[in-house]
Amino acid sequence: MTMEKNIAVLCNKLAGTGRAVKLADRISEDLTKKEIVHTVYLLDWPFIFLNFTDIFIVGGDGTLNYFINKYPHISLPLVIFNGGTGNDFHWMLYSNKSFDEQMRIALSETPKAVDIGTCNDRYFINGIGIGFEAAVSKALTGKKKLPGKTSFYITVLKNIFGYKSKSYSIKISDKIFAGKYFLIDIYNGRRAGGGFYIAPEAEPDDGLFEFINAEALTPFQRLLYLPVIEKGKHLRLPFINHSKTDKIEIESDSLIQFHLDGEYGEAGKIEIKILPAQLNFRY
Repeated sequence: MTMEKNIAVLCNKLAGTGRAVKLADRISEDLTKKEIVHTVYLLDWPFIFLNFTDIFIVGGDGTLNYFINKYPHISLPLVIFNGGTGNDFHWMLYSNKSFDEQMRIALSETPKAVDIGTCNDRYFINGIGIGFEAAVSKALTGKKKLPGKTSFYITVLKNIFGYKSKSYSIKISDKIFAGKYFLIDIYNGRRAGGGFYIAPEAEPDDGLFEFINAEALTPFQRLLYLPVIEKGKHLRLPFINHSKTDKIEIESDSLIQFHLDGEYGEAGKIEIKILPAQLNFRY
């Protein structure tokens, strides 16, 4: 059965400071040994995937974000390999599986439907961060990133004292509330920043986002509760609001800074919707 496969291996050669290319080579070697037909793409990805049966994506959350915005209606079975620096959505699907174990899953597991989201005119799969998290993303844009959460953590510490919470109006379900907030998160996955469990109750296939927002905090409170948020133990803190939803609208009296799967952006107003069961992953 596996002999009938024809796999497109899509690699972001810039991801993980070269780690993605090495991982793509390892995947190609393994597929060659198994006599499975495949093609590795390092530069120009195909316009359409004619005659391919599966797609392996090698990179991090940014690579996956690029993929879903380029091919939002793809129906072929997908696999994401952890070739980036953070790899948060990869962790959501495969946790700490070894390379050999993930290859077994990639070649034999039945595909399962996974949700994605829209933010204005763009798609995302892991999550959106507004406020402080967006400021961190902006500071990291164009910078060489260290593996895991190292770069994220360093940038958080550099910005945690000077950041000024902004005012937002948030419409979620049938409720509208407004105020100054330190951060606003809308997540389909559980982790961000290479290992911060921002949305510990999120599920990628339930048709809902996990919404979390934190009220304005003093610099001391930010530093005090950072390790708590990192471990995903923050949902019951008195300054945290969280719920499940499939649609959110956010406005502000200033330009809204946000990130989609770690990719920085700005907008005057943000409308976010869930697209249930949009993509199929083997996991």
